[in-house]
Amino acid sequence: MTETGPLLRKFQKELSAGTVSLALLAVMAAADEPMYGYQIAKRLEHIGEGVLAGKQSALYPVLRNLGAAGLLDSFVEPSDAGPPRRYYRITALGRDTLQAWVGAWRATRDSVDAVLAPIPLATRPGESE
Repeated sequence: MTETGPLLRKFQKELSAGTVSLALLAVMAAADEPMYGYQIAKRLEHIGEGVLAGKQSALYPVLRNLGAAGLLDSFVEPSDAGPPRRYYRITALGRDTLQAWVGAWRATRDSVDAVLAPIPLATRPGESE
């Protein structure tokens, strides 16, 4: 029997590439005030049930990319507890883009769900259906 673990990890990595950007924009759109990286990571961890799954360092390149695309603004402020912090907030373009991405996500999710519907969920060894 072939070990599926490495294939699953590769698939999860590829799948998460775009979803992190989508989740990040959604978190920023829901924020009442600008947030710094650690706050964003904790919010994602709390409401996203592991969207980053221990890969907090992956957050910062995505934040930079979203900023370079004009979807987030950022500014630096001194911190009482350590080095200065970079705060992020979503832009009007970011909100518009989020709406388009949400539509694309839902359409893709619905299409994939329709294709996968006839496939029974596999149980893990030791579990019963």
